[in-house]
Amino acid sequence: MSPQRSRTALERLLADPTRRDRITHVERVPARQGRRAAWPSWAPQLLVDRLTAAGIEAPWEHQATAAEHAHAGRSVIIATGTASGKSLAYLLPAIAAIYGEEASVANISAAHSATGEQLSAQTGSGTSAKSTHGERIVPPATSGEELSAPNSRSDSESSGAATPDPLAQASTAAGATAPANAPADPETKAADAAAHTEAAGTATGQGTNASSGSAAGAAAKAEDKGADASSRSPAGAGGKAAGLGANAPSGAATRSGNQAIRRPPEGTVLYLSPTKALAADQLRALRALRLTRVRAATYDGDTPPDERTWVRQHANYVLTNPDMLHRSMLPSHSRWTAFFRRLQYVIIDEAHGYRGVFGSHVAQVLRRLRRICARYGSSPVFILASATTSEPATTASHLTGLDVVAVADDASPRGPATFALWEPPLTDLRGEHGAPVRRTATAETADLLADLVVEDVQTLAFVRSRRGAESVALSAKRALGEVAPQLSDQVAAYRAGYLPEERRALEAALRARSVVGLASTNALELGVDVSGLDAVLVCGWPGTRASLWQQAGRAGRSGQSALAILVARDDPLDTFLVHHPEAIFGTPVEATVLDPDNPYVLEPHLCAAASELPLTEADTELFGPSTADLLSDLVRRGFLRRRPAGWYWTRRDRAADLADIRGAGGAPIQVVEAATGRLLGTVDEASAHTTVHEGAVYIHQGESFIVQTLDLDDSVALVEPAEPDYSTTARDITDITIVERLRTTAWGEATLCFGTVDVTRQVVAYQMRRTQTGEMLGEKPLDLPPRTLRTRAVWWTLSEEQIDSFGDLDLAGAAHAAEHASIGLLPLFATCDRWDIGGVSTAVHPDTGLLTVFVYDGHEGGAGFAERGYSDATEWLRATRNAIESCECDSGCPSCIQSPKCGNGNDPLDKTGALILLAELLRQAPS
Repeated sequence: MSPQRSRTALERLLADPTRRDRITHVERVPARQGRRAAWPSWAPQLLVDRLTAAGIEAPWEHQATAAEHAHAGRSVIIATGTASGKSLAYLLPAIAAIYGEEASVANISAAHSATGEQLSAQTGSGTSAKSTHGERIVPPATSGEELSAPNSRSDSESSGAATPDPLAQASTAAGATAPANAPADPETKAADAAAHTEAAGTATGQGTNASSGSAAGAAAKAEDKGADASSRSPAGAGGKAAGLGANAPSGAATRSGNQAIRRPPEGTVLYLSPTKALAADQLRALRALRLTRVRAATYDGDTPPDERTWVRQHANYVLTNPDMLHRSMLPSHSRWTAFFRRLQYVIIDEAHGYRGVFGSHVAQVLRRLRRICARYGSSPVFILASATTSEPATTASHLTGLDVVAVADDASPRGPATFALWEPPLTDLRGEHGAPVRRTATAETADLLADLVVEDVQTLAFVRSRRGAESVALSAKRALGEVAPQLSDQVAAYRAGYLPEERRALEAALRARSVVGLASTNALELGVDVSGLDAVLVCGWPGTRASLWQQAGRAGRSGQSALAILVARDDPLDTFLVHHPEAIFGTPVEATVLDPDNPYVLEPHLCAAASELPLTEADTELFGPSTADLLSDLVRRGFLRRRPAGWYWTRRDRAADLADIRGAGGAPIQVVEAATGRLLGTVDEASAHTTVHEGAVYIHQGESFIVQTLDLDDSVALVEPAEPDYSTTARDITDITIVERLRTTAWGEATLCFGTVDVTRQVVAYQMRRTQTGEMLGEKPLDLPPRTLRTRAVWWTLSEEQIDSFGDLDLAGAAHAAEHASIGLLPLFATCDRWDIGGVSTAVHPDTGLLTVFVYDGHEGGAGFAERGYSDATEWLRATRNAIESCECDSGCPSCIQSPKCGNGNDPLDKTGALILLAELLRQAPS
């Protein structure tokens, strides 16, 4: 679509005079020229030929740079925009490793010099030496770089759509046949339930008995054999290997002088993604290349037991998720001996998604993986692919425990883009205490989607929930039914839970433009092959700038101009952002927050590691500084036994079951349809009180249910089908006690603190709001037990002298309003959702004796969000005050100081008082 068409589309949306005031800002992002690089000399010629045939003439500079780092033995994170072709950066070294070429002594020596820290991992110590290569490419200053263009994952997949399955041919050649489907084995049912099931099932990739005698199969085999012969000859592939440099397995032979060093004849690759759907998409891309030596297969909860045996014995490119690695592969590592011994690369896709408690768990899983690899004499290079983030090298280092180099200079081309910020209008409805209510973001998005379909502007609308996506699609269909009935079939919804064939059908319909408007959850954010869209609507702030640019980058993916619109919800953060565009445009994206040293995360992984291999003194450096103290505690509690050789797991049950890597511990609550006994899903115990309480609306794959009973003793919630026109929101009351102050900063007479707290929360009621309008329908009480967690918090106090200067100010209402607004704005500075954090405020707290406002992590042991708030307190609290001050309401509304989860019914609240408190707090804050 041309720039003129993009501008015309926006202008036509604004043709209705009542809409013109809804645009708060329009940002023009200029086009960018691509910068090519040469193919690496060590890249297998067959792979280069296949990629060239698929239309990829040469890699972009960032792809080549990242691939060279990995090939030289340096762990690397590539943090570039959507559709910048990150997958090619890891595909090149990964395929080269499988093809097992030779590497020159010069390259190996350079790699040894650059990543000497890897050698310690072979002893299990995990000590990270500082990188000596000194090369780091700094991310661009503006996040607008994310609206990127071609040479994406889909580029490398465009050929071979109708080719024979090369993996089936490879398995036949190897003398192995993948078995037919069988029931999933019990060892990974928990992993499968925990993993995101973006698709109900995924292909495992090894195929069945495909004929190896076909002409296409014979040609592919012949081509592979030719490539192999070439790589073994002096004239082949430059005498270089895709390998590990310093990370070479300890069993690898070495020679002195100018002789070559032989890598293992065939390396292996482990690919980790947060969802099964993305792994399946990557498997399809690998298959399309028709490389018969690449025996790729997915290994997840859908993989039958017999196929798992085939994968363990024959696959050299395994695509899985952190849940399966944690619950199946590492505990049964002895069954993966051959794979781990030859493991050369670990690819971590969508690395920016590993944040908070989940990211902290995955960080420890990766440390366990490194320990197992060292046991078998390998030390793989880690290649991380991420959306643009702040401090990508630091984040990757926290995640892997290794020194990591960052490649963040995006060299892919990008067409011009127009990005608009859109605020829905106020309605005549009134909320709590008479507060004005805006039109819902979902209703506004549905109208915009319908109008863009009428204009034949192919549009993708991102909506945060499954129910919201279905609602946007349905409302857009209804609107089109009134003005252009023939177009209503061109609108659809796309969400998690669809079968792979349904997902592929929708993607094909988008490419064929038979679907012009699509409402989707973030299932389409994670690199799935959808490209060439004209416009993207983002219904509500998606949580982080990284996600915003990831979603917006879906438009213009083939280099044409693009339109993106952020439609604000009625809450403090969305309102702040649409009125402060500088917080989005020209601002680096957030750093990913995680805390691997959280003792509530680390303890169960120490138990799991001890059950895999006895822990030794050398392992304390690998798992972090608090390991020694935690080991003593685990011995005292009977989980581990100390012997001269180390710490041993002493129990008969599975140690891996102690860590729920996607939850916060405790037995998950099973959600069961009462009439049929059908298990719909699970909810982690910590969230059950707020999501499946009696009367809650529960959504499963687009179907609505009402919770009839929540039985906490039996860990089950019984639901029945229903079609309510409202949503439910739990409300709770909270008490907080300071356990330990870890850091304190004086701001004049005010004080800012960070430390450990005990939080006691009790859900006391739930609200019902009409889905389309947000209208309050009522509130019902609940009788649930309190829950206590020890976590981390940031808090601030004002002195008695400061309080006295305020006169008759409503201190409780002012502090309460400041608390709500600061909770709403913290996600701008930490990669969290407002539901990941909580707050407490009081005019006089018993532990401080002063007016105190707390914001705490809603996860046992903390998740790093409050700590980020402490580090960025000046900017965070100034943004909080600006958000309150700029809101056009008189005395407070959901856009500034009202909270949807307040257990006190948003009473008392004092908007003016909050501004006074924050002004005094910030008066002597550091600039």
